[in-house]
Amino acid sequence: MQVTGTTLQHKHKKTSIALAFVSGVSIFTGAAAPAHAITLMDLLRGGPGADRARQADNRLPGVDTGRRGMPSERALADPEPLPKVSGPRYYTYKPDAERLVKTAGFAAAAATDGARFLAAAKISAPAEIAAALEAFYGKTVAPLWISEGDVNEKGKGVLALFERAGEYGLDPADYLLPVPSLTTASVALPADTAAEVDADAQVDLAATTVSASPADSHDRELMQFELALSEKVLTFAQDMLRGRIDPNRVSGYHDFKRKDVKLSLVLPFAKNGADAAAYLEGLAPQSAHFQALKAELAKLRAEAEGDGLGISLPGDLLLKPGRSSPDMANVIAAIERAGSEELKTKHAATLAAYQQTPEYTPELVEVVKSFQAEAGLKPDGVIGAATVRKMVGHTSQDKIAKLVVAMEQARWLPDDLGGRYVFINQPAFMVYYHDHGAEQFSMRVVVGSKSNQTYFFQDEIETVEFNPYWGVPQSIIINEMLPHLRRDPSYLDRLGYEVSVNGRAVSSSSVNWYGSTQNIAVRQPPSSDNALGDLKILFPNSHAIYMHDTPSKSFFQRDMRALSHGCVRLAEPRKMAAAVLGTTVEDVNARIAAGKNVAARVTAKIPVYVSYFTAWPNKDGKVEYFDDIYGRDAAMMKAFDATTKVRAAHS
Repeated sequence: MQVTGTTLQHKHKKTSIALAFVSGVSIFTGAAAPAHAITLMDLLRGGPGADRARQADNRLPGVDTGRRGMPSERALADPEPLPKVSGPRYYTYKPDAERLVKTAGFAAAAATDGARFLAAAKISAPAEIAAALEAFYGKTVAPLWISEGDVNEKGKGVLALFERAGEYGLDPADYLLPVPSLTTASVALPADTAAEVDADAQVDLAATTVSASPADSHDRELMQFELALSEKVLTFAQDMLRGRIDPNRVSGYHDFKRKDVKLSLVLPFAKNGADAAAYLEGLAPQSAHFQALKAELAKLRAEAEGDGLGISLPGDLLLKPGRSSPDMANVIAAIERAGSEELKTKHAATLAAYQQTPEYTPELVEVVKSFQAEAGLKPDGVIGAATVRKMVGHTSQDKIAKLVVAMEQARWLPDDLGGRYVFINQPAFMVYYHDHGAEQFSMRVVVGSKSNQTYFFQDEIETVEFNPYWGVPQSIIINEMLPHLRRDPSYLDRLGYEVSVNGRAVSSSSVNWYGSTQNIAVRQPPSSDNALGDLKILFPNSHAIYMHDTPSKSFFQRDMRALSHGCVRLAEPRKMAAAVLGTTVEDVNARIAAGKNVAARVTAKIPVYVSYFTAWPNKDGKVEYFDDIYGRDAAMMKAFDATTKVRAAHS
């Protein structure tokens, strides 16, 4: 059934890139459609009966014919290349640019002791850090980390903290500095020792002391260290609060406003506080999810040497019930290691009786099904790649790398996610609804395919639209529909899609599909076959990504659910809509049943985090691990390496 009503349109920015991944529609079909239904596969093939129509009209595929079936002038010309909309890309990461710190204005320049050499120190730093150094030392005469010709206790405490930077998912190599060595002149003999030295030796010692008295070169070295350590302190503070990496330089799929850090407060706090190291350590995120990641990292690093218990399974294993495999013994061993105590108790008799035989018996099938259900997989008893990954898991080193990336990315988000929020984790193919500070429910989702990736960003839910129109994005019009439209300009009319040019409704057959499509809009009216299903949940953003229903329900039964054009499909959209609107599922059902295209505003402030974490704690605080479906962790590791190289070059 098709109905008309008011249209809720996104206000998009230029769409040549952003809209390449905006639709949740897939080219795959779900359950069989009734004979009269029009599926997306029909659309991409040119519509039902298109081949028969071409044959009846004596047309050749791809040829534009005239009124009498003769090829047109355009068709006889050299074929025009089809345009393409390209999506975002991954970048070669470029760390913050650095500049020399302007030391000429340092207050210590007028000092009469060794501190005057601060003005001769040469340090490069990113602009924000350089400005903070200039502001602090422009007013401060006495060194912060140096006392009586040596690194003081405050400085030593900070250096000791830097050695533990790895505990917070940071790299100690980014902050460590060589400590200036003491000269002979700075060493004083204890009085009782000096008294035991004979007169001649005391004369020699006195001569040595005079000749090795604190020299300008040593003072210069100390002041260079003073400024360098302050630069590292500011860098560490900034990294603890917002992370080492600017997410927007990783790829076009990342979209975050980088956090501002009040660097002007850091060195004064370190100067006036009794324990500068404790102050810096207190800058770490305090959220439960970050602390869970930190605790897991510490545990894994302690256990890293014991990694690899001899249980391995081939990644391409495919074992169905009733068959046999020499890997069956390792399958059961892996389940005994990775399965919960509840699972092992439930199947204790079967596990105890198993004699490491290769037959995949019905009893063992039940054990595997329980493990699959516990791991969030389809409990069908078929042991394939996804089940093997859950059984064998990732190595400790793999998990450590995932945790380091996750701790970095957690710093991009608010430390407090809010009492009520929606959290989508793309690698988990799951969405979680939180209210009153706790997870209320979760559900499966379908996210963008590797070629149509879902972005990583945060926003705020604004609207739920019932019986929605699907506004076909330019990326799909150009990349997928245009080839068919050039063969048969009328097929969108036959499929029931609405076409408009500059806001004026026209027939599909009247459009010049060889020209620009920028002013052409295509939309699918509400219907049982609408690509967005019964509703969509909007948080307007420049990427035109949203959550929505889908007629392709079978996709939720798959373990790997990176299948859409970029939007997030919900397994239980009515449940989510009711939650964000603060109403009941029955109320949502009634609004959909009314058949009208209407929008309901979400009055509560509900952040939505469209995130990407391959390591993340569940509602019980246990960290779970997921596959890096888009290769973003690998891009992050490259960004870490690039950052460390730049920082090491100026240490």
